[in-house]
Amino acid sequence: MKQPERKVTTRQKLLTLLKTNGSMSVAQLAKELGMTEMGVRRHLYAMQQEHLLVTDMVRQPMGRPLQMYRLSDNGNERFPKQYHQLILDLLKEMESWQEKSGVQRLFEGRKQSLLEKYAPQLSQKSFDERVQALGNIQDMNGYMVETEPVDDGSWLLHEYNCPIAQVTQLYKEPCACELALFRDLLEADVERTECLAEQGQRCTYRIKRRL
Repeated sequence: MKQPERKVTTRQKLLTLLKTNGSMSVAQLAKELGMTEMGVRRHLYAMQQEHLLVTDMVRQPMGRPLQMYRLSDNGNERFPKQYHQLILDLLKEMESWQEKSGVQRLFEGRKQSLLEKYAPQLSQKSFDERVQALGNIQDMNGYMVETEPVDDGSWLLHEYNCPIAQVTQLYKEPCACELALFRDLLEADVERTECLAEQGQRCTYRIKRRL
């Protein structure tokens, strides 16, 4: 059975035109779409409100400068990217010319870099403050974090998203290095009780003060 064709919206057409042609004026976009300039401007205004576009003023030999529209970083993110596949391909390539421990050394190196980056931010804080600060760091890195105090003085740190989920399905090194990173940053006893890579609903860490 033939699948119905998906309707391409005017916004999608605008994004595609700017992606393939670079900066374009309202007149150029209107001509390509067979629309009035006023109609195009309405769509461009809405897209600017969503931070999908950047405008530049270009000088003309005669007359007023011409306003040109191009995609912002947010606009470019609307197009598919294969970051995770690239990472997996590189890791597999590493395995083909280097023993398996090379992958482990790679993630251990990343763990050390993150430790050096974040340790100064946590060094002068109390135990509770360190846990909450780590939660904020991971949340900003895209892990969708929630921290939860427990009656016995320990904490639970929940991560509801894994930005490298495709990688952790094939390699266990990232999970092991994250656990080691948390232990070093918090100077605490940290145990992972649930893991997204093992079909869990989230990654959960139980964090206790080190005796």
